[in-house]
Amino acid sequence: MINANEKRLPITEHFTEMRQRFLRSILGIVAGTLIAMFFGDQIIEILLAPVPDTLRPNVQAIDTLEYLSVYFRTALTAGLVLSMPWLLYQFFAFLMPAFTPREKRAILVGFPFIVGLFLAGVAFAYFLALPITIQFLFEFGSDVVNVAPRISTYIDLVLRLLVAIGLAFEMPVILGALSVAGIVTSKWLAGKRKIWFVLAFVISAFITPTLDPITQSLIAAPLIVLYEISIWLTRLIGRRKPSSVPAVA
Repeated sequence: MINANEKRLPITEHFTEMRQRFLRSILGIVAGTLIAMFFGDQIIEILLAPVPDTLRPNVQAIDTLEYLSVYFRTALTAGLVLSMPWLLYQFFAFLMPAFTPREKRAILVGFPFIVGLFLAGVAFAYFLALPITIQFLFEFGSDVVNVAPRISTYIDLVLRLLVAIGLAFEMPVILGALSVAGIVTSKWLAGKRKIWFVLAFVISAFITPTLDPITQSLIAAPLIVLYEISIWLTRLIGRRKPSSVPAVA
C-alpha cells in the first residue's frame, strides 16, 4: 500500500531514472567485458580443461578469424557473469521504492542467494555435467571417424551449458518470489511433483546436446531436488506471511 504522505515522482522522472539504471547496467557489462578480455586466453584454457589431454589437439580453429570471434564471445559472456551482481542491484534499486519495508528486507536478504545459486549452478555444470558431456561427445563414433570439433562449436556448447544450468538453479528464488506475491503455494507446487519430474528431463534435453540417460539424469536430478527445496521454501514463506483479512460479502 502506498503511503498517502509519500511524494509521488512524475512519470518523466521515472523514465529518467530507468534510463540512468540502464546506462549504468551497460557500463557495468562493458567494464566486466574489458576485465575479462585481459584474461581471455586463460578463460578459454579453463573452458578447455574438461577435454582429455589425448583429445585436446583435436580441437581446432578452421577459419582465420574463428579464434578471434571465440575470444570476444567468451569475454562478453564472462563480462555478463562478472557484472551480474551489479545488474541485479540496478534492477532492484529501480523497483525498491515500490516495495514495503518488509519486502525490501526480504530482497536484501535474498540477494546473496540469487548470486550464490547461479554460481552454484555454474560450478555444478563445470565440475560434474560438462566432463561427462564432453567425454561422451568426443568418444561417440570415434572408432568410425576422427572427432575434431571446431573451437567455436565447443566454446558455444560449453558457455550455453554453464549459463543455462546456472539460470536453472535460480528456481527456488523465482518460486519463492511468486509465493510472496501470492501466485503459487507450497500445496499447489506439491501437487505438481509428477509433472515437474517429467519437465525436468525435458528441460535437461534442451540444455544438453546429448541424449544418453546418464547426462540427462545428471541434469534432471538437481532440478528435481531444487523443486523440492522450492516447496519447502514456499511452505516457510506461507507460514510467515500475515494472514489476510476475510473479504466482506
